[in-house]
Amino acid sequence: MVHIVKNYTGDVLNFKLAAEDAADEGIKVTSVVIDDDVAVQDSLYTAGRRGVGATVLAEKIAGAAAEAGADLAKVTDTIKLVNARARSFGVALSSCVPPASGKVIFDLPEGQIELGVGIHGEPGRRRAPLGTASEVVDVMVEAVLSDLKPKHGSKVLAFVNGMGGTPLLELYLIYGEVDAKLRKAGVEPVRNLVGSYITSLEMAGASLTVLELDDELISYWDAPVHTAALRWGI
Repeated sequence: MVHIVKNYTGDVLNFKLAAEDAADEGIKVTSVVIDDDVAVQDSLYTAGRRGVGATVLAEKIAGAAAEAGADLAKVTDTIKLVNARARSFGVALSSCVPPASGKVIFDLPEGQIELGVGIHGEPGRRRAPLGTASEVVDVMVEAVLSDLKPKHGSKVLAFVNGMGGTPLLELYLIYGEVDAKLRKAGVEPVRNLVGSYITSLEMAGASLTVLELDDELISYWDAPVHTAALRWGI
């Protein structure tokens, strides 16, 4: 069994306890902590970077590797590779409202955007006046590529994720800007994913995840999948 764990303190602790319970029953468990968010180094909920969009990509690719016959060690190494080659950055136009409290986590005035927000509504790197889609995507792409540092000409998967309250039409608008700016930066988006897959209730916003691919990762991504969220090749 392999645990794919977002780097939030509560997640890490609870998955560790679950792994210990599994070990008591003779089940071998490996764990990979996903920490792809380049927005902040530490937050209210983490030590180190947060785990966000790369989790979705790691889960799909790990499942394909397992179905292809990879053993536990190979699947674990593949997830580690995805984490090492993926970077993410999110923005928000509103806060989520946890049902337990019924109150926003942070107050964002109209016409402002939170840059580098986390999926649990954590505040980000900075707050700025809302610009055009092109201007917002400039910030997202620069943040991701400056940290990932992909080789010129690299093939990448570009994942534009909605935070829960963003219409799909707007996500595709963002993806159009992302695709053009990645190509201008010298990398080639050969695969993409657009939609609300890792969300924060009804938060209005989006995140960008870029994964630098190789032939094996492409084959795992392209492998047939039939889940509630991802379906192709069946």
